[in-house]
Amino acid sequence: MLRGLYTAAAGMMTQQSRHDTDVQNIANINTPGYKQVNSVARSFPEVLISMIGGGAENPNPQLGKLNTGVFAEESLSMYQQGVITESEKPTDFALVSDIEVTDPATGQNIPFDQSGKYVDADGKVTYKPEAYFTVRNADGGIGYTKDGSFKVTPDGLLLTSAGYQVLDANNRPIRLTGSVDSLKVNEQGFILNPATGAPGTRLGIAVVGQPGQMVRTGDGLFKVDDTAAAGVRALGNADRVEVRQHYLEQSNVDSSAAVVDMNTALRAYEANQKVVQFYDKSLDKAVNEVGKV
Repeated sequence: MLRGLYTAAAGMMTQQSRHDTDVQNIANINTPGYKQVNSVARSFPEVLISMIGGGAENPNPQLGKLNTGVFAEESLSMYQQGVITESEKPTDFALVSDIEVTDPATGQNIPFDQSGKYVDADGKVTYKPEAYFTVRNADGGIGYTKDGSFKVTPDGLLLTSAGYQVLDANNRPIRLTGSVDSLKVNEQGFILNPATGAPGTRLGIAVVGQPGQMVRTGDGLFKVDDTAAAGVRALGNADRVEVRQHYLEQSNVDSSAAVVDMNTALRAYEANQKVVQFYDKSLDKAVNEVGKV
């Protein structure tokens, strides 16, 4: 009996995690550059049930396999690009990238799915490389973000909306000169001289070859613990990445799917809750009524 109680309780915790993930996605629908998170559930290992005792008429005491419930294994981010919308602000920037990867076995471009992932016949997972703005995070290291809604301090420092310093191609803070209205950045990310139009400082843009290695740190930032494993490198001239000024990348959350999944998780939670209540009543009878006999 207690096995069923534990299974139902595990189901409730899993659905709670799934519901919280959907709520997080819905709350960030209007957050520029936000990447949708999907909750992944996994079942506990199956156990083999065998009969205790029995006679010669039952030579096979094995009853079969039993699943002991599920648990929320991890939350996976979806790194595909969101919709690019015009904002008309000179300090708003969006990265439009379509970086292709060649399959060494076939010599053809890898056909990534809508989530930016490809799984070959051997089960090897390859992610589509993505471009990110580089910023100075709270620990003093390098952070990565898709949120290009920048702002400028009175002394000219370029900051993210959360107040982190935006870095240039040499990982140094960017300090602007002149008025914000005269700020112009070309498609390669170079800040143009307002008087001559000559390219100067370049926005720090990094290409992450394995976005699945990135870890969320809050405020729209990601960090990478092992840059070599994640394939982090500086933006190259051959990379198909375009910087668009006066534009922002919106979140890639599918609002309709998130609401449906949230309600599904709620119904599944309630179903597991009913099972727990049933076992609670059964235990109550076993202790308080059957025990009196």
